[in-house]
Amino acid sequence: MLAVTILGNNSAIPAFNRHPTAQVVQNNEQIFLIDCGEGTQLQMDRYKIRRSKINHIFISHLHGDHYFGLIGLLTSMGLLGRKTELHVYAPGLLRSIIEMQLQAAGAVLPYLLHFHPLVTEEAIFEDKTISVRCFNVTHRIECWGFLFKEKKNLRKINPQEVNRHNITATYFDKLHNREDYISPENSIIKNELLTLPMPLPKTYAYCADTLYDEQLIDKINNVDLLYHEATYLDDLKERAAKRFHSTTKEAALIAKKAGAKKLLLGHFSSMYESLDEFITEACSVFENTELALEGNCYII
Repeated sequence: MLAVTILGNNSAIPAFNRHPTAQVVQNNEQIFLIDCGEGTQLQMDRYKIRRSKINHIFISHLHGDHYFGLIGLLTSMGLLGRKTELHVYAPGLLRSIIEMQLQAAGAVLPYLLHFHPLVTEEAIFEDKTISVRCFNVTHRIECWGFLFKEKKNLRKINPQEVNRHNITATYFDKLHNREDYISPENSIIKNELLTLPMPLPKTYAYCADTLYDEQLIDKINNVDLLYHEATYLDDLKERAAKRFHSTTKEAALIAKKAGAKKLLLGHFSSMYESLDEFITEACSVFENTELALEGNCYII
């Protein structure tokens, strides 16, 4: 299972009780933070996201609405007694910015901070349950998207069959790992008879700030959930292009061409108080679209 909770869904300026970009991705093991705009800590408190559970932070680019809340979060973690190591993945320039901010404040973090500069499109994190890959998006400055993919290589025990063959739980690890069963009489029972395939791994793609770019399609092909910015309604397509942003219909067209199962729209311009037209326009192109609303948790 993957779940995405939206902490901030607005663009550069907080407005109409909407906050700059931040969201968390959760699986059964841990919590990942994507971007950290102004007000992220308050939103974490509001929606019961525990700072101590976050060990990996991904920053897409160095426009302030995506990282101005980061130094506050890092120092708050220290003030709250954090000792666990923390990993930040971001454009390389952010390392010196963090160091300068800490030096100016005379602050020393009581935990080890690992900084991972984003350089090429590649896997940047992997454990036994999930992998994270970064990919380029097209914005005014260096900007990255992130693809989260579950790992489900193990087989699922078929309880009826293992009971029928009197197989004890001590053998289950081998069955999970696709090994055949060898009975005390030395007969072989094929793994496929004793186990069931797991559901396909779930995927989530975060496309950050980007203009309409069909080069994204191969990078996010067939994702279960796609987050794509839609800063403007479609009548401002020219303004969106000049500012390296996307419109509602452009985001929906990327989702449609990529074969995404579902689309989330976010990064709304503060010129709009109502977001009703955003969903209307996007759904006219890609029906399974929702607004990325703050506090909502989207289960994949």
